Amino acid sequence: MKKYCLSLNSLCVVLLMIILGSCQSPDNEVSLSSMVQDMTKRSLVSEYPDPFFTVKQFSSYDQNTVAPDQDGWFANHDASWFIRQEENNGRREFVMLEAEGPGAIVRFWMTFGNKDAYTGTIRFYFDNSEEPEIEGPVLDIISGGALVGEPLSSSVSEETDYFKRGHNLYLPIPYNSHLKITYECPALKPENHSPSVYYNINYRSYEAGTSVISFTMDDLSLLKDEVEEVQKTLNKPAITSLNTSNLQSHSQKGILSPGKAMNLNIPGKAAIHIMQLKINAENLPQALRSTVLEIIFDGEKTVWAPIGEFFGTGYQIRANRTWYTQVNDDGSMSCYWLMPFKEGAQVTLTNYGDQEIEIVEQKVWTDKYRWTKNSMHFGAVWQELYEVESGGSSRVNGDDGHFDVNYVTLNGEGVYMGTGLTIFNTADAWWGEGDEKIWVDGESFPSFVGTGTEDYFGYAWCRPEIFSHFLIAQPDGSGNFHPGMSVNLRFHILDQIPFTSSIQFDLELWHWAKTVMNYAPMSYWYLKPGGSWNVKPDPEMVKKPVSLKRDDLIKPKLVEKGMLEGETLRVIEASHGDHQVQNISNFGWSGNSQLWWIADSDNATLTADFLMPESGQYKVKLVYSKAIDYANFRIALNDKYSPKKLVGYHDQSGKDVVTLSANLGIFSLKEGTNTLTLKTEGKHPKAVERYMVGIDYLKLVKIE
Repeated sequence: MKKYCLSLNSLCVVLLMIILGSCQSPDNEVSLSSMVQDMTKRSLVSEYPDPFFTVKQFSSYDQNTVAPDQDGWFANHDASWFIRQEENNGRREFVMLEAEGPGAIVRFWMTFGNKDAYTGTIRFYFDNSEEPEIEGPVLDIISGGALVGEPLSSSVSEETDYFKRGHNLYLPIPYNSHLKITYECPALKPENHSPSVYYNINYRSYEAGTSVISFTMDDLSLLKDEVEEVQKTLNKPAITSLNTSNLQSHSQKGILSPGKAMNLNIPGKAAIHIMQLKINAENLPQALRSTVLEIIFDGEKTVWAPIGEFFGTGYQIRANRTWYTQVNDDGSMSCYWLMPFKEGAQVTLTNYGDQEIEIVEQKVWTDKYRWTKNSMHFGAVWQELYEVESGGSSRVNGDDGHFDVNYVTLNGEGVYMGTGLTIFNTADAWWGEGDEKIWVDGESFPSFVGTGTEDYFGYAWCRPEIFSHFLIAQPDGSGNFHPGMSVNLRFHILDQIPFTSSIQFDLELWHWAKTVMNYAPMSYWYLKPGGSWNVKPDPEMVKKPVSLKRDDLIKPKLVEKGMLEGETLRVIEASHGDHQVQNISNFGWSGNSQLWWIADSDNATLTADFLMPESGQYKVKLVYSKAIDYANFRIALNDKYSPKKLVGYHDQSGKDVVTLSANLGIFSLKEGTNTLTLKTEGKHPKAVERYMVGIDYLKLVKIE
């Protein structure tokens, strides 16, 4: 009996090994398990895909976008466009994606305009099945954890109202022969594309004959522990997934004088695994811009970028962490891109500024690397549109002068791996209405047409709240609605974009306001040796002063033909409340804009300045706004107050806001800079207690 039991146990072990062996995927077979495991294999992104695949996008972009030379290229009604409408088992479903396999979903982003839009049901139909394999409330599926937890299913920012967030699903969803995704939402009206449902879905298409195992909920359940382990890795700081004890360290420190460079020379065959840097300078923001990282791999200079933008913090230290980058509050910056080379690498820091930079420490960790025919060099470039003029919307007195900014065009074989953007906004309006347009391998229409800059970067509704995620981040959003800096990051793993001959990455600069701003993109990629790109090093641009306040870009405007528009005043100081340029087309304002001050207090003051072409005595007339919540106020020019007390209250009979003109008197103005001061002085008894003031324009007539 004992002998029988031993034989039976041995037989069971053999049978189990046979069963497990038959379940193992071949090396080139694509499955949920293989794709999840690939997410933490850093070496894969540096190798040209094998088996090869393309990555494209389905989105809700405005279908009037047809061609660059036709009206509608910048069409902006990017919500609730679908492939078609279907009736399935008595349900009205809208088709968001339909793709032939073999393939896989690698990124799914959505946001919604209101409750009617996000209370629908999403369904995934695999391999022409009439029954969905994935089905449920849309927010539960995309970001609510119904399939998987953080970070593969998440929404950003946690500081933003949940229903104003960008909802992101990074769980890979492979399919063998066909996939259809639909959205059932009773409130949808296809004839006018409302309510607003926005989506971007990135998907892979593999070469014909590639073995792909379609996703099932059973597989997801069986792989629960495996998926959770990968998620734990992705949620941790990147350095915890690397064994630094096996790596060789190269370091340098010291004072970097203006115009000088410091080099680290590293022999090959090897690969950089980690790079860390910390600097000190009297003017740290300028140092983060004017200190440039350059890397030469095997004789090719493939990296040229200011250190702040390269590490993902702009030109001010803003703590954040992604899978590839990390910035800490103490100013230390790290990156974890795998950077292989065959013969050698040179890592250089160059000081293009006019101040000394203390390199507190720069460290580079390397390890041996086996270079193959699929190995690629890492690359990254930066550029800036300095003091670029935005067109603004015609709805707010702009000229609709939107245009595409070419972030980079790459030639050769490679994969696009990420984008950074640092902007300085000068207007109280959203700057990022533009859509990405990505052209791969010379196609006649871009594979990717997006629905908004913030949508491309994974958040939504222009929200300024900061967030960090393993593939997306907004380290600073203070410039999203008001003057200030914003930094957006998006990196790729499974949603990397391969190309066989070229890729052109464009993104519209579509600002609501007609203004001046700084706009600086970063691009990251891997490219086989011998490739090329169009963005070249620009030492003169990194020398330009960075902007920390609106005044750094917007100087007082010269009064022309006696018209001083309120929105052109440069506000110097406000004792209470907020102020902004308000753009509304139906209130009768000159230029459809006014200076809007929400003082929120009696006896509050606001001071602004403006430029006059010549000195003299001027008769001054003011056109100002009146509404139910506007305060009484006085106005002074060069500290001389007009005796006239202006009443801001209006009872809203007929119109919410009206304008009224008032003669303020005669004032002495000088050539050059003059000041204008507003002071709240009580309110009408029936006025709502918000103490607002609105200045449309002043008319200045010189007394000869």
